[in-house]
Amino acid sequence: MAQEQKDFGQGFGGDVTEAFANQVAYCRNNNAPITARVVAAIAALLDDPGAGPFVAHIRGWKGKPLADALPLRAAGGLHALFQSGRAPSLAPIYAGARADDVAIVSNVALEHAQYLLPWLDGPPQTNEAGRSSNFIAGMLWLASQGLPTRFECLEVGSSAGINLMIDRYRYDLGGVKIGPASGVMAFAPEWRGAPPPDLPIAFASLTGCDVAPIDLADPEQTLRLRAYIWPEHTARFARLDAAIAAAHASPPDLVRMNAADFVEQELARPRATGTTRVLMHSIVMQYVPEDQRRRIDEAMELTGAKAGPDSALAWISVEADRTFLGHVVNMRYWPGGKEWRLLARAHAHGAWIEWLGGA
Repeated sequence: MAQEQKDFGQGFGGDVTEAFANQVAYCRNNNAPITARVVAAIAALLDDPGAGPFVAHIRGWKGKPLADALPLRAAGGLHALFQSGRAPSLAPIYAGARADDVAIVSNVALEHAQYLLPWLDGPPQTNEAGRSSNFIAGMLWLASQGLPTRFECLEVGSSAGINLMIDRYRYDLGGVKIGPASGVMAFAPEWRGAPPPDLPIAFASLTGCDVAPIDLADPEQTLRLRAYIWPEHTARFARLDAAIAAAHASPPDLVRMNAADFVEQELARPRATGTTRVLMHSIVMQYVPEDQRRRIDEAMELTGAKAGPDSALAWISVEADRTFLGHVVNMRYWPGGKEWRLLARAHAHGAWIEWLGGA
């Protein structure tokens, strides 16, 4: 049965207090208790008029705090501050030790307000290689639907391009093994449900865009990526180091461009026969302006109408679903399957996948 796709902006409104409460619950549900503590401590200061300019800026937020990922912007700033060695008083929290979180965060927010304020100016950069397992599983499913198994991949919101190197990684998805045996990284998420289809796939190209791409060769820029890694998920730091090494060896194909312009440009290019062109994205559409989301949808519909058996089009979406505090993998494809299909529920950073197989 077709699964209707929610509007990418739906469920991300609300006020600042609600946004922080939702983020605390979301972090706890995704095995991130330390990040939940940091977000909860900031939330506890929202009614304190003496908390300083950093908290005041959060309190007076003019946008949509959840859609803007305001709690994670704030938490990322504190994590960067700690990683840089500027705020050692945060150590008990990041060590998972018992502490007066509110008092510690209050003092740090006051003392380091000028460092922290710029972290509220832009959305988080969370370029997580573990999410690539969802894309691979989606492509295996597309292959099972009879689409060409050679993929031209287009990613929007690529950040540093870590998921544009998915052809260099090794996967074990419910016993289905794919990718180079000596891959740059290896992923074996906890698999729930039946395995995905076991079919060979290949990559014709992998290219992506970001409005503010991160250069993995720049230590200052990679610090920003590290700041948005939830500290309790230590394996993710090792993955980032591996991705940095891979990018040094051969940089991903990444351009500076907004999502709508990129999609329209790439879809206008001639398609090679015997390929499936795939638009893919993970935890990004909430940051894309509504007019751009509309343009992307229109471009995909128009291009999909022209798709044929030897030049197919697909759309793999890995985005947050706040109704169950997790993520869902949704799929559309042309010709023949243009309705959204729910393929899986998934952990935010690739720890597990609950395979539903297009139910």
